[in-house]
Amino acid sequence: MYLPVKTGIILVFHNYEKEMDINLFLNCCNNAKSIQFCLVNNDSKDNTYSMLKAVKESCENVSIVNIKKFKSDISAVKAGARYMYNNFELNHIGYVNLNLINRRYQSLDNVIYKIVEHQDSIIKYDQEIIKSHHMKRTLFQKLFSVVDYLKRIEIEREMLQIQYQNEIFKKLLK
Repeated sequence: MYLPVKTGIILVFHNYEKEMDINLFLNCCNNAKSIQFCLVNNDSKDNTYSMLKAVKESCENVSIVNIKKFKSDISAVKAGARYMYNNFELNHIGYVNLNLINRRYQSLDNVIYKIVEHQDSIIKYDQEIIKSHHMKRTLFQKLFSVVDYLKRIEIEREMLQIQYQNEIFKKLLK
């Protein structure tokens, strides 16, 4: 069953040819039917743009914004947000700063996999942010960091693991 697209995720790329496994990326995007991906090519000098076009051709839920003169990450995210806002009816728009996430999670493919795996939770996270602000937000205020959410999941998982280890340790001491 196909779910209506309600969430957009912006990914900004700059010279990611060597970090991309197209087959894994395609698989992840095709398994995230409720997410519209906007791949922003930020003036890559390698084959990144060609690779992104290949992904777009094989995935209904992928769009590309091609920036021909290098911009800051914030400007590239804003270009993706404007594109998504003008072309799709989305309730939530998140973004990923690949420069930060690539170092933290080791690979772009792992990041996409985590987004797909936690897509429902990511939406709930954004809804919590909206409720906590108690006001109508503008387009750019509505953007939320998927990285912040992934960090939160990682911290919660680590805390649960510590609790579990403590319980085992207590049982061993009895």
